Amino acid sequence: MVGLTASDAPPTMAVTIFSAGVAAGVADVITFPLDTAKVRLQIQCECQTSSAVRCKSVLGTITTLAKTRGPMKLYSGLPAGLQRQISFASLRISLYESIQEFFTTGKESNLGSRVSAGLTTGSMAVFIGQPTEVVKVRLQAPSRLHGPKPRYTGTYNAYRIIATTEGLTGLWKGSTPNLTRIVIISCTELVTYDLMKEALVKKLTDDVPCHFVSVVIAGFCTTVLSSPVDVVKTRSVNCLLGRYTSVSDCSMMMLRKDHRLFFKGFVPSFLLGSWNITVVCFEQLKRELMKSRQTMDRAT
Repeated sequence: MVGLTASDAPPTMAVTIFSAGVAAGVADVITFPLDTAKVRLQIQCECQTSSAVRCKSVLGTITTLAKTRGPMKLYSGLPAGLQRQISFASLRISLYESIQEFFTTGKESNLGSRVSAGLTTGSMAVFIGQPTEVVKVRLQAPSRLHGPKPRYTGTYNAYRIIATTEGLTGLWKGSTPNLTRIVIISCTELVTYDLMKEALVKKLTDDVPCHFVSVVIAGFCTTVLSSPVDVVKTRSVNCLLGRYTSVSDCSMMMLRKDHRLFFKGFVPSFLLGSWNITVVCFEQLKRELMKSRQTMDRAT
């Protein structure tokens, strides 16, 4: 009996979770300087010191930070970023197809099941991974934004100080805008990618060009819709206690000051490419792991 090819054989859950985690980690390492630039642009106007250097572009932010604080400052918060990808992206990506199958319950996959699967996996990921998001953002932000001394000396020091000074709930700060952001992303990114890939596979092979075109289109649509919520999320996570009474208070203060603040960091958000690289790496790694598994099965 002829076995399934690597592209036909369904991947195991272990292969899917491992592939998603590794792919997300690789993407994070490659794109982290852009992510740091995005965070700094989003909170730039909150800096209380008049001597703070203000940059208007992605390149200006990266080059200024590298010259004034050293190139390694671009990777401040990377350990928390990798922890976020392992807990957040691996769950969100790896469980998407399984939960989508659950919502279809034997019927043909449709838009509703895709959205439901995206919302479910996204909500699970936010609940589990929000502490890593809080620490990552605060380490990426200017360390002296709130005074002369650095806020934290490292990743685990940040976890400890946030938990002791703000309580455990401080580690889940910004969960509401982050969950809203995930709702928007789930209704655009995963679904748009899924639909575009399904349409392109009919004309192209199910390979890198197909995956890349799909994720670029999905990434642009997602950035346009999620950018305002992303800025609110970043500011809510990074702010001092009492600065904003609620997420809506943060939004209204930004709206009264300048509505353009909602699109701060738009360019690095689109250029970030973390999602694009993650999906392409995930698809290829998953396929290679299944090939290796089938080779080992035949050898035994």
